[in-house]
Amino acid sequence: MKRLLLACVGGLLIVTGCAWFESKEEKSAQELVQDGVDYYEAGKYKKAVESFEKLRDWYPFSRYAILAELKIADAYFNLESYADAIFAYEEFEQLHPRNEAIPYVIYRIGRSYFNQIDTIDRDQSNAAEALETYQRLVQQYPEDAYAGMARSDMVACYQSLSGHEFYVGLFYYKNKNYKAARVRFATVVEKYPDVGHHYEALTYLANCESWIQSELQPPKVPSTP
Repeated sequence: MKRLLLACVGGLLIVTGCAWFESKEEKSAQELVQDGVDYYEAGKYKKAVESFEKLRDWYPFSRYAILAELKIADAYFNLESYADAIFAYEEFEQLHPRNEAIPYVIYRIGRSYFNQIDTIDRDQSNAAEALETYQRLVQQYPEDAYAGMARSDMVACYQSLSGHEFYVGLFYYKNKNYKAARVRFATVVEKYPDVGHHYEALTYLANCESWIQSELQPPKVPSTP
């Protein structure tokens, strides 16, 4: 009985000792934010994320928690982990829709998509997402400095989307699929004027119409002697 009692007391001391050790190791919110900022400024973004995540999780009601949420997104952006950055920025916007950093956050979401835009022969979903995000920023905060920055990127988005449509249209045209080509060239003319392919698309569009009309003409019946 005495041995059992001693074992229980010993176990309790071990657990209590571990808890005391962990509490001594746990840093304050101010220490964690300073660590995160130091790591971030040194370019150690993964370490910065770790510090900011601890701050966010351990001290959710700290005055530094909002800063930590934003810097987590920024760190992922600088790591070029754009999917994680987009998720973090969008979460920040949902949690703090009235925060003064929201124009910056929306711009960074758009820029995360923008930085993933591929060549015109590849899928253009990132260009479309970037453009949609930038348009939202310009509509909601037209006078903000980040809206001005977004407008510059929007031109490049239009060029990429236009270039893709023209590229696909040319592919169909070369393969004599004139109806499919006409749809693509018409899209360039109607949706993306004055960004680089407008006049070429007009020429090919006219050619497509000519070929389609010639295909619709009934075959000539040879005259009887």
